[in-house]
Amino acid sequence: MVLHTAETDASHAVLVERRDHVMILTMNRPEARNACNQALWLAGGRALEDAENDPEIRVVIVTGAGDQSFSAGADLKAIARGEAIVPNDPVEAGWGFAGIASHAISKPIIAAVNGTALGGGTELALACDLIVATEEADFGLPEVKRGLIAGAGGVFRLPRQIPIKLAMEIILTGEPISAAQAHALGLVNHVVPRTELMETALTLAERIAVNAPLSVQASKRIALGIENGNIAAEEEHWQRSRRESQGVRQSEDAREGPKAFAEKRAPVWTAR
Repeated sequence: MVLHTAETDASHAVLVERRDHVMILTMNRPEARNACNQALWLAGGRALEDAENDPEIRVVIVTGAGDQSFSAGADLKAIARGEAIVPNDPVEAGWGFAGIASHAISKPIIAAVNGTALGGGTELALACDLIVATEEADFGLPEVKRGLIAGAGGVFRLPRQIPIKLAMEIILTGEPISAAQAHALGLVNHVVPRTELMETALTLAERIAVNAPLSVQASKRIALGIENGNIAAEEEHWQRSRRESQGVRQSEDAREGPKAFAEKRAPVWTAR
């Protein structure tokens, strides 16, 4: 049952569905492969706030609309048009990419990765507590191919979630890995056929939801070091990531990357 659609402007950016004690958030921009614009950022963050403040919600599932992409990351075409993706409000901006990446809530979050999860898509999955993926899904941080940095936590979370040498290969080459490879590395909990994705994610969510909710939430906070809605151990990483990202964003290469992507041509780097 769809309860409501989180809206910003005229966009139905995130569909919100509730099944018993589980909230399902569906990024709803399939025409853009669920790439994140500001509307999606705000809708995702507000939905997580609703989940955290609703005592009846015990688990959140995040997935993407359509059968091609979980999320293609930042909407580079919107960036090339000069559109702002990050909200102006500092609290909303602090939620991180898609309103989720640095939005630490106590309710467990499962990523149901229904297809390609590149850039911010991988970073969203890394921000979740568990990952279920289709056999066709892939993961990667291609920002270096676009003159950008994986600034939504990918460059410091990936080396903490898989062996560092393999993480560095993914980060520095910008090349993707398959769902099967991600599972072998321990990044993904379950890889299933597409038709079984949501059933598997819901079954996993229900296995969590039958437990005492306060115990589950306290356990997550302890495991991740969450205090007052932040993961204290990550704060230094976020500060460094913001500093480095700001420097890169001001470069000529950062303008060239999205422009070349939008024009469907190879970028010409100048290291300036």
